[in-house]
Amino acid sequence: MSITVKIDGDIAYLTMDDGKANAINPDWMTDFVAKFEEAESGAKAIVISGREGIFSGGFDLKWLAAEGAARSGELLDQASNMLLKVYGSQVPVIAACNGHAIAMGSFLLLACDTRIGANGAFRFGANETINNMDLPVFAIELPKARLDSRKLTQALIQSQLYEPAGALDVGYIDMLVDPDRVSKTATEQAELLSKLPGRAYAANKMAVRKHTLDLIEAAIGTY
Repeated sequence: MSITVKIDGDIAYLTMDDGKANAINPDWMTDFVAKFEEAESGAKAIVISGREGIFSGGFDLKWLAAEGAARSGELLDQASNMLLKVYGSQVPVIAACNGHAIAMGSFLLLACDTRIGANGAFRFGANETINNMDLPVFAIELPKARLDSRKLTQALIQSQLYEPAGALDVGYIDMLVDPDRVSKTATEQAELLSKLPGRAYAANKMAVRKHTLDLIEAAIGTY
């Protein structure tokens, strides 16, 4: 399986590893949501990690070439629902980003509460304009909520891809550590956040994020 869940005490570890770029397609998202719900129901915090060198490279280009013309609306609706699940989760969600996070991979990263990035020859960002693609609502609203507002033109309209230090500066990640420290730091953050009162964490997250969540939800069925 390319997505696995392990629960250790109060922490659930959701690992994405398809042996390649963790490419995202409808079957992958169905599996991800099922595994995320398993993690959410069994733990007080969730750590999401990719494989060594990559968090996710974005949508599955082979699937897009074969099915995208007929099923693009389905794909974007499903992606919206997956991001709503992560961004609106009642428990803390920590990203252990061990490498590249590009396009849809960067939006999944932005949906996590606390994001630990690996220092190295990695890139973060949304390359939709480069690829002659329109940004769906989630790809606008999540960056608006999480990135430095002064950098939105550069990051979204101009498709700037950032090295780790730049990704930290613009807001794709919250902390930057050496690659061998990513997992340990994510676990430390998960342990810390899991001790916060769960009811208040969930209520305050919803209060802060409701506007963004509502805009993403309202776009479902319009693509």
